[in-house]
Amino acid sequence: MANLEIYSKMRAEVSRHLTQDLIPFWKSLRDDENGGYTGYLGYDLKADRKAVRGCILNSRITWFFANAYTLLKDASLLDEAAHGFAFLKNACWDRKNGGVYWSVNYDGTPAETLKHTYNQAFSIYALSSYYEAGKDRDALDMAYRLYDIIEEKMCDALGYQEAFDENFHGIDNDKLSENGVMASRTMNTLLHVFEAYTELYRVDHSEKVADRIRWMMDLISTKIYNPERHRQEVFFDDEWNPIIDLHSYGHDIETAWLVDRGVEVLGDDTYRRKMSPITADLTAQVYKVAFDGSSLANECERGVVDEWRVWWVQAETVVGFLNGYEKTGRTEYLDAAQQVWGFIKEHLIDRRDGYAEGREWYWRVRTDGTPDEAKGIVEPWKCPYHNGRMCFEIIRRLSDGK
Repeated sequence: MANLEIYSKMRAEVSRHLTQDLIPFWKSLRDDENGGYTGYLGYDLKADRKAVRGCILNSRITWFFANAYTLLKDASLLDEAAHGFAFLKNACWDRKNGGVYWSVNYDGTPAETLKHTYNQAFSIYALSSYYEAGKDRDALDMAYRLYDIIEEKMCDALGYQEAFDENFHGIDNDKLSENGVMASRTMNTLLHVFEAYTELYRVDHSEKVADRIRWMMDLISTKIYNPERHRQEVFFDDEWNPIIDLHSYGHDIETAWLVDRGVEVLGDDTYRRKMSPITADLTAQVYKVAFDGSSLANECERGVVDEWRVWWVQAETVVGFLNGYEKTGRTEYLDAAQQVWGFIKEHLIDRRDGYAEGREWYWRVRTDGTPDEAKGIVEPWKCPYHNGRMCFEIIRRLSDGK
């Protein structure tokens, strides 16, 4: 199939999925009585309207609707983004100490009051996109207040620290530590601060933000990226020493295209020359060791591969391989993006009856496509950020035969 035919087919399929499945589904979770969106929907498709609501979930939903509006120009989508922004401002924001809580109860009262750098970053990401969509100056002002909090209270000379109590005293990083380690610093937090600042710079072009984007790319190139193993390290002690042998395939392919995007937004040729070989290497290694011809494994810890096909990993893989094709011209990447989208259509999109409106993806499936029934459809980490963004990126990248 010629490239233009592939582009046209993928774009049409993804556009239908976005408008007929994802957008109606997430609209159906809106809570007009308490604000925000329902925080939990089980595998059985039963919603718990009184479940705790993760502030990351609310930020990602707000981001999703803001970007959907920017792309589609449907006024109802801007209204949804404004609804998410109101809950972020009125419930998730700590009015006394500043910053965004980890979670709140369904009625908007605080639940877990810890402050995590990762969480603040996703709020900046949402606020920046909402500012672009709605031209609401309050959103941009709030984004900069969070930027100042991260830079002044959550950062030291070596990099970003992770977890704090509500008064910004350091605490253990149990929210972003896993695989049996407690990490002082993580690749994941750095990546998503980078992503958030890229979005903030894109909509407002502040040079102080640009300087921090460059600083983070220096950290990625010198502390995170391991050229001998062609991967990123994931968990670190306070001095940036890796503390576990872990290759996170999904994060590597996600980082590759997000860093390329950051370089593009920044428009700095020095950093393009510095980072492009790294992102090309990450993409090539993931293709070599993790792609099986139809989908991507999750990760490899101490030589043991986790074969679950996780929803967000597959979404980022489509974008990452499409980005790799655009950057290098390697047609095998275009074919891989197409194959993973085929796996998503067949196995990850939940085709069961029982949805009130639209439909979402399973959390994860086995290599044969059978889903993990222990994982819910919506919860604090399961949201329209990865799969929604995949849709946006495919539609934008494949428009007009580009």
